[in-house]
Amino acid sequence: MKQDLSIVLLHATPVAMAPIHDAFTLDWPQARLTNLLDDGLTSARGTSKDLSAALQTRFVNLVRYGYESGADAVLATCSAFGPAIEAADAALPVPVCKPNTAMFRDALLQGRNIAMIATFAPALPTMVTEFFEEVSRVNPDATLATFVVDEAIDRLRAGDTDTHNRLVAEKAASLHGYDAIMLAHFSTAQALDAVKRVASCPVFSAPRSAVADLKRRLESAQ
Repeated sequence: MKQDLSIVLLHATPVAMAPIHDAFTLDWPQARLTNLLDDGLTSARGTSKDLSAALQTRFVNLVRYGYESGADAVLATCSAFGPAIEAADAALPVPVCKPNTAMFRDALLQGRNIAMIATFAPALPTMVTEFFEEVSRVNPDATLATFVVDEAIDRLRAGDTDTHNRLVAEKAASLHGYDAIMLAHFSTAQALDAVKRVASCPVFSAPRSAVADLKRRLESAQ
């Protein structure tokens, strides 16, 4: 396999950047990473229940710019733009990957009762839809319970990672009877170790699952 594959990471918030870089460092250090950040996407998405056509076009244009810079693949790190990622993937000749599909698949292989902890509520509608698309392919009897820890993302954006991690872990500690817990966003992955210490079931984060899946996909295409 070519060792210097170029992966463009498309970010809609700065707090997603460190977790995905950590995942690449652990699982695929040979990949060449380029970061594209449009942090206005998150604020624009947060003001609308649905993903508008204009916002989708803006997102796809950013992905196209990443592709034209020489990307072998584009990985989106924000959970709130599923339909736009699908549109970009259909329009471009390289993989354009959703952030959570691999995590959904990994969790569904653990059993049918799945919990997901989120910190950015506007991302949930598209994430739930995408989760049940994976359910139909992987584990048709699976269920999903979602939990939003509203204050956590504000603390993380303010630089208080410890409080963010504590709040997410407190929610995880209260969850019982699930076969797996998913941390919904790339930013939430910063709480992975804290959640694993208190959870009563396997815990999955989007960055680790996404990097492993993307590496497998590109290896198989070589």
